[in-house]
Amino acid sequence: MTFAEARAAFPVLERYAYLNAGSVGPLSRRTHEALVAAEQAELEEGRASWSYLNRMIDARVRLREALARQVGVPAENMSLTTSTTEGCRIVLAGLGLGPDDEVVTTDAEHFGLLGAMHVSGAVVRVAKVRDRPAGEALESILAEVGPRTKLVALSHVLWINGHLLPMDELREQLSVPILVDGAQSVGAIPVDASAFDFYTVSGQKWLCGPAPTGGLYVRDPDRLDVTLPSYFSQSKYDPDGRFEPREGAARFDPGWIPVAFLEALLAALEELPGWRFERSRAMAELCRDRLVRIGCDLVTEPGHSNLVSWRWEGDTQKVATKLGEDGVLIRDLPGTGLLRASCGYWTSEDDIERLISGLNAAT
Repeated sequence: MTFAEARAAFPVLERYAYLNAGSVGPLSRRTHEALVAAEQAELEEGRASWSYLNRMIDARVRLREALARQVGVPAENMSLTTSTTEGCRIVLAGLGLGPDDEVVTTDAEHFGLLGAMHVSGAVVRVAKVRDRPAGEALESILAEVGPRTKLVALSHVLWINGHLLPMDELREQLSVPILVDGAQSVGAIPVDASAFDFYTVSGQKWLCGPAPTGGLYVRDPDRLDVTLPSYFSQSKYDPDGRFEPREGAARFDPGWIPVAFLEALLAALEELPGWRFERSRAMAELCRDRLVRIGCDLVTEPGHSNLVSWRWEGDTQKVATKLGEDGVLIRDLPGTGLLRASCGYWTSEDDIERLISGLNAAT
């Protein structure tokens, strides 16, 4: 697939400079067609036949395998979820944490992770990394780890400033389990989830699939309790509700995901180009360079991820809304004074220039 072919796959790019995959990625024509075809089949053939059930089971098997390949893990260790938030809830609930336990996180996490930690019953210790140089993150996180720490839970890529956390170094120095929120990493940068205990996947962001879709990698399913069981969790059950969990991470599948969503995400995964990581990184660096040239105060250091954030004097929602009306889609980060651009493999030099022109007009 050439760059021109990749852009042509997304009709939205005919109108917009789409720089907000960190929230939700663009939908390709092929992905939409797969979704519509599955819904059409349900409309005409119903959802109560054995052929429909078999189609659903087959789609779940194929998607489990496809997501596992994306993050370099065995399919039997991948659960199908509807979001990274759901994956975080499954892990935090299944660890059986209590008031004598501690979990360590950072001050730059999304509520999808923070909320689950807050209700887990454990003490939450927060490492200060958001307003410090990226090179100090390792020291800050390790300083919060102690004898009561039962889990370190953090993002591979921080959604606020786009910084990569030092995951390899953390894995080498920590003996406690690590839960990685992969919302801003899977599909954006190369990921090897096998190095961690738990790793969540978002389908609707950088993978450009439909919402709600996602996954959860669990290295050792037998060491995590099934505390949010669904019909998919059991291989057999008794009248009183006692059940035998399914083999592997499929026991954590939270429930029914529409066949249309399953097949649409499969279609999205099948058309990801092999050069996507290099292209998106190059566009992020170009975006940084152009923002610096017009005097923007960047908080994202060079050489990190595909997210670029900068401080903005004034109403960030107002400027992001005005840019959207003019065909440039970015994200304002409420309460932070920051604007954020997400550079994907579909991003062009012209998209970056449209952003710069819009910002110049807004000053």
